[in-house]
Amino acid sequence: MSENGLITLPSTHGTKATADRLAAEVTAKGMTLFARVDHAAGAEEVGMALRPTEVLIFGNAKGGTPLMQAKQTVGIDLPLKALVWEDADGKVWLTYNEPGWIAQRHGATDLGEVTSRLAAALTDLAKTATGA
Repeated sequence: MSENGLITLPSTHGTKATADRLAAEVTAKGMTLFARVDHAAGAEEVGMALRPTEVLIFGNAKGGTPLMQAKQTVGIDLPLKALVWEDADGKVWLTYNEPGWIAQRHGATDLGEVTSRLAAALTDLAKTATGA
């Protein structure tokens, strides 16, 4: 488990393509894409500059409910989120919260099997989105 609970993977695609690929894979896997938040567009609207940065919010009740049944405060970290962003060198990255970290944060340490399945699903989504 990473120290700060984040998993960050490089993408072989641009930010929009990575976000689009992630959105497509989320829906193909039967999850709901609740929102896409384009932070760079928001910054532009107020006259500020921000490199491409987009958050996708997604999930499904079948995956999230067991976590909240164990510890209802997990709901603050659900639905799941993934950040697609471009660094100062023009490299594109995809970052998301590690499910084990979410469980640990809320003291839901008895959810090893649930978090393992969720981690595997997120790894598959991320690999498809980034081209890894």
